Amino acid sequence: MDTSSHLYLLITSFLLLQWLIVYSSANSDINIDRSSLVAFKSQISFDPHNILAKNWSSESSICSWIGVTCDSRYHRVTQLNISSLGLAGTISPEIGNLSFLVSLDVSNNSFHGPIPHSIFNMSFLQVLNLRMNSLSSSLPDDICKHNLRRLNYLRISHNELYGEIPLSLGQCSKLEYLSLYNNSFSGHVPTQIGNLTLLQELGLGANYLSGNIPKEIGALTNLQALGLGPSMLSGNIPKEITQLTNLQILVMSNNKLSGSLRKEIGNMTSLTNLLINRNELSGHIPKGIFLLNNLYQLEMADNRLGESLPTEIGNTTIPNLILNNNNLSGPIPSTFVNQSKLINLELSSNSLSGEIPPSICNLRSLKLLYLSNNSLEGVVPDCLGNFSTSLLLLHLNANKLSGHIPSTFTKGCSLQSFNLNGNKLEGTLPQTLVNCNGLMGINIGGNKIQGEFPFWMETLPELRILVLRSNKFNGTMLESANTEKPFPKLQVLDVSQNEFVGPLPDRYFKNFQSMIDAHEKQTDDGADLFLKFIELTLTLKGLDQLLERLLNTFTTIDLSSNKFSGSIPPSVGNLNSLRYLNLSYNTIEGHIPSSLGGMSLLESLDLSSNKLDGEIPSGLARLTFLAKLNLSMNNLEGQIPQSTQLSTFGNESYVGNAGLCGFPLTKKCEGSDGKPVFPQDEEDGDEYGFIDGFSWRSVVMGYGCGFVVGIGIGYMIIRSGRPKWLVKLFFVVGYNNSKTKRRNRAKATPRRR
Repeated sequence: MDTSSHLYLLITSFLLLQWLIVYSSANSDINIDRSSLVAFKSQISFDPHNILAKNWSSESSICSWIGVTCDSRYHRVTQLNISSLGLAGTISPEIGNLSFLVSLDVSNNSFHGPIPHSIFNMSFLQVLNLRMNSLSSSLPDDICKHNLRRLNYLRISHNELYGEIPLSLGQCSKLEYLSLYNNSFSGHVPTQIGNLTLLQELGLGANYLSGNIPKEIGALTNLQALGLGPSMLSGNIPKEITQLTNLQILVMSNNKLSGSLRKEIGNMTSLTNLLINRNELSGHIPKGIFLLNNLYQLEMADNRLGESLPTEIGNTTIPNLILNNNNLSGPIPSTFVNQSKLINLELSSNSLSGEIPPSICNLRSLKLLYLSNNSLEGVVPDCLGNFSTSLLLLHLNANKLSGHIPSTFTKGCSLQSFNLNGNKLEGTLPQTLVNCNGLMGINIGGNKIQGEFPFWMETLPELRILVLRSNKFNGTMLESANTEKPFPKLQVLDVSQNEFVGPLPDRYFKNFQSMIDAHEKQTDDGADLFLKFIELTLTLKGLDQLLERLLNTFTTIDLSSNKFSGSIPPSVGNLNSLRYLNLSYNTIEGHIPSSLGGMSLLESLDLSSNKLDGEIPSGLARLTFLAKLNLSMNNLEGQIPQSTQLSTFGNESYVGNAGLCGFPLTKKCEGSDGKPVFPQDEEDGDEYGFIDGFSWRSVVMGYGCGFVVGIGIGYMIIRSGRPKWLVKLFFVVGYNNSKTKRRNRAKATPRRR
């Protein structure tokens, strides 16, 4: 064999040996990956779809397992993605043995317990996504000190992590995305964050971070989104943040930030969302903010911002402008132009004055106009009725507006909520509102509106709130049935403090479906905007209360302070889901119907200051949810029914009824010791007044029968002389007694001499 042949064999043998070594090593490594994944699987306690149980089989290659990706060269696991599988359990520390792992995503599951420290030792890891679990631990102080140098995506938001943010996090210099949002981190925002110059998104909100915002954040020139709220941060907004010209989203809401807004914010031309609401910011609003052409959402509500609105607001291209609850004063600028893209204008709860400018009619895209709780005067512009095809919410309540309500609501009207409560408006309620088929709430209380009850509203299929209180409405609330099911979704009817006359609206009591059968789980499709802006003042349990949310089960009828007459129709008892009923201050007469005892969910009943007579139905004792009862100032009589529930009400619930007696009144009923007695319901007794099942007739019958039977048995014993022991006992005792009496008489009589 020549030299070349020997050389060929030698090279071939060497390559074969090298392949065997590599193969053996690779096989060993893949076995390590397998055992790591098997250990990970063993810690999963819940697999709702049995995906891992069925697919992660020992009979198949791990590279074919669901969620597992291997590289083509070494067949090592490089990616593990088991997100959104509904898995529960803990994360096994063996996961750190996947030494080639580049991406780990177990987000949107129910993993709990600590994050294994071994994860933070994976030198190839670039993506770590653990969001939306229940993981609970602190982050290691040396999280980025020795490894994770390649990490560019760290998302561990929406967990239960705690402790301080490690200072060494600033050494993960490759990070482009960092989110610790919605955990329980505390302490300060580390200044070392400023070393992460490649960061594009930083989310630290919804934690318990305190102290100042570090100015070093200004070094993150590639940052596009910065979220620092809600939290407990304080101090001024650092000027350096305004130098982040690539920033598109800035969220600092729900903190304790103070000081004034820097005019340099107007230079942040890339901003699309600026949310700094619910802080303690003061001073004026820089006019440059309204000229940011890319800004879509501006929220600065719930601060202390003052002075007047800049005229630049009229030229703004910002669609959503939210400045509620500040100290803004002066008039609303009259500079709105036709090209304005304004969709949502919220200026409520300020100190704005003057008229609603006519130029507001140029806002043709407006969907929400919220100017409540100011000092605006003048008339409601007619053009707002013409906006009704786009306008969803019109709230001008708690101002000083006068004149008439516009009657320009056209067909195709999109209005959902209409609130003009607490102004000085006159005239009638425009019938063109019936064109707003999607209306869910109408509140015109506290004005001077007159006319008859708006029966034409019965056909509004979505109406849930109708408040006409404190106006000058008159006439009757009875009308021949034009609508088979009037007000099918009505939950709140308040017509108190008007001049309505005649009988109570029996037809409504029979047909208010949402008060007859309210569904707690009823869907609110399309009602999100309406429910967000609930703002009602109602008299509940005798007190005026502000209602800012509307549950599906909340129901109330208030017909008080009118001139209703006649009796209370029994049909009111049909309202099984009604929570509050107020018929006080009318001229209603007759008896209180016993059907009220079937209104099992009733929490408040006020029938005071009427002309009701007769007795209080004992069925009211069954109203176990009743927390407020007022029957005062009527002509009621008889004993107050006593029960565990009714005994909780004081004297004020019954005062002014001369014929009433019994607890808690000091006036006792005849034959009563004044102590409370708990009678059965009236339908369980009868006219003879059974108590615990016995009447006087029963007692007399018992005595009579006992007397006759006793005489008969005694006669038979004496006649037969049996039983002898009883006869002997009877006669001996009788004989001895008579003998003793004769002796005593003899001793007491003196002998004649």
